[in-house]
Amino acid sequence: MAFVVTQLCKDCVDTACVAVCPVDCFYQPKEITESTPNMLLISPDECIDCAVCEPECPWEAIYPEEDVPDCFADDIALNEQADTNRDAYELAEVKEHTPPTAEEVAANKAKYGL
Repeated sequence: MAFVVTQLCKDCVDTACVAVCPVDCFYQPKEITESTPNMLLISPDECIDCAVCEPECPWEAIYPEEDVPDCFADDIALNEQADTNRDAYELAEVKEHTPPTAEEVAANKAKYGL
């Protein structure tokens, strides 16, 4: 089972997870559209289930596939696009970001009823 980046990453896009990934399996859309939102994705074919990314995500947006909350079930297929529609994505690069505050993370989760 691969790890999955959920919509909690949408428009937040912190690359702390990318920095620790030993296999470079994070991708981002080349162009932001409705079908390729502004968020990172994990290639399920490349993910080795090492779990180092999950605790590094300051937005708490990464879950093991089997633990993805129901409200993010569609994000499993969205992450699969990193493999099935590779031309629309590029390898994510580490970028400097200011980590979110606890209040920002809570407000982001609240948008999804979490």
